[in-house]
Amino acid sequence: MAQHTEPTEEDSSGKLSIIDTDVHQTRADDEEIAAYLPPRYQSIGVELPGRMYNNPGGVLREDAQTADGGPAGSTPENLRTNLFDLYDIDYGVLTGDFLTVSLLPNRDYAGELARAYNEWMVEKWLPADDRFLGSVVIAPQNPEQAAELIREYGQHDQMVQVLMNSVSRGGYGEPRFWPIYEAATEMDLPVAMHPSNQGAGMSEPPNAVGYPTNYFARHNAMPMLHIGQLNSLMSEGVFAKFPDLDFVFIECGFTWVPMMMWRMDKDWKGLRQQVPWLDKPPSEHIIENTYYTTQPIAEPEKPEYLTQILEMMHAEETLMFSTDYPHWDNDDPRYAMPKMPEPMNSRVMYENARELYGL
Repeated sequence: MAQHTEPTEEDSSGKLSIIDTDVHQTRADDEEIAAYLPPRYQSIGVELPGRMYNNPGGVLREDAQTADGGPAGSTPENLRTNLFDLYDIDYGVLTGDFLTVSLLPNRDYAGELARAYNEWMVEKWLPADDRFLGSVVIAPQNPEQAAELIREYGQHDQMVQVLMNSVSRGGYGEPRFWPIYEAATEMDLPVAMHPSNQGAGMSEPPNAVGYPTNYFARHNAMPMLHIGQLNSLMSEGVFAKFPDLDFVFIECGFTWVPMMMWRMDKDWKGLRQQVPWLDKPPSEHIIENTYYTTQPIAEPEKPEYLTQILEMMHAEETLMFSTDYPHWDNDDPRYAMPKMPEPMNSRVMYENARELYGL
């Protein structure tokens, strides 16, 4: 859990305005979701690829379990008590723990699992609290079916984004994924990606040099996922084709963003004939079309280094606060962020998300 020396500033009323853009609600058992599967898959239930890399201390916080010993975040009451009410969270975007549907080779089964999950969200979670915001989870290996889910569940007032795994067979910029972006644009929803069980199922190795040997190495390499996907989206012209599409990069850090802005701009100047659809510097698309979440936040030896990176990436336009609750390294909203000047503070903690999600 990141701990900086001074609490984040409160507004003039004394209340800290917060929108948490990465909250992992979960299920007590798989039967909660299996109940929504069609008859042809009832005998199978929920079968997802398991973790290849385990944290010896566990992933979910044991101190935040339900009263009967269930997983932290597995009931609306538990989530309200330990996060929303404790920190006066205005809204929280629920990202769940079901993104491994994208690692299944059976595209039809993966799509039906995604549908079952979304139905569970709509019936169990969204009615429980107006502060709960949902994500339409999709299985991107079947883009046409994913587009159907976006159009179906994207109509719900509390569904505020499309969500898919950061790992995929091929970059998300490839035209085969474009039906997803067409549907998201039609429904006026941003598309978000979040890492989950990279290297498992039919996914590629978790980083550019193959399979890490342990959780430590895998966790360190997570930014590579989003660097690769941003590179694919940009070079394939997704933001030129869908200028109104917003993309959210969740839980892979953000300190790498300025480096990608500078490198892409430099290469674009010398290699524009290879990407004729990019009619302006890639850094402008990054500022206009992409967002990043704060957790896990970097903790450099000098806090001012982080402040400089925030300025370099135009954080007042591109960064959104997240706790990653209830994961082992979740961030306390009172202390996670460095002291930021206004308007950057309110933009990062609240306004960017409020505008993006239309709250």
